[in-house]
Amino acid sequence: MHFKLIVAALAIAAVPALAQAQAPNPPKSSKPAKPAKAAPAAPASKAEAAQKLVKTISADKAKTQTYCDIGKLGDQIEEAEQKKDLKRIDELNRKMDELATKLGPEYVALMGDLQDIDPSSKEAQDISSTLEGLDKLCAK
Repeated sequence: MHFKLIVAALAIAAVPALAQAQAPNPPKSSKPAKPAKAAPAAPASKAEAAQKLVKTISADKAKTQTYCDIGKLGDQIEEAEQKKDLKRIDELNRKMDELATKLGPEYVALMGDLQDIDPSSKEAQDISSTLEGLDKLCAK
């Protein structure tokens, strides 16, 4: 899969998905609130988040197939870019957005975060090599 291309396409697609993922504020109640359960600790780095995401996706056949389908769309976007077919690129980006939301908010968030990372940085290279584990599952 072409890491930079997928990140760019998903960064474009992530904005509407992130807006949908926000939950509305719950109504205020006169009853005292129950103590909240502690949320699981967030990964310390994007590379750790990618590792956790790879485990989650690779453990679920449907999510693995969805990830592979996103890769195929990335290849199609690259072909459409070479032909300068903007209409096709938009159509493929919409499909990619739909598939990305099926992988969950963690995937959408990670892909959105990746647009802020220098592609030649060690962190980007670590994330890319982590995601290659999923790419190998797509080759089967």
